[in-house]
Amino acid sequence: MIMRRIVAAALGGVLFAAAGVAAASNFSSDRQVDFFASGTHQFYIWCSANQDYVATADGANAEEAQMKLYNAAKDSGNSACWPVWQGRIAG
Repeated sequence: MIMRRIVAAALGGVLFAAAGVAAASNFSSDRQVDFFASGTHQFYIWCSANQDYVATADGANAEEAQMKLYNAAKDSGNSACWPVWQGRIAG
């Protein structure tokens, strides 16, 4: 009788842990999908010499959008700025 309770409790713990891992992986995979998805991406523009700001750019993925913002900042004379991806904007 005691052995059944121990086995049932252990099985319940394993199932509970598996459900937690599945839920946590769901959150991280959405973010990974957003990075590689086309659309409008939001960036925090970190500048060492100027004031930081937030900007958005369209692209086939986050890397393309990031390079568009970086090149635009560089062309305007702000070569000491780097866009840091914040996420994809739905819509």
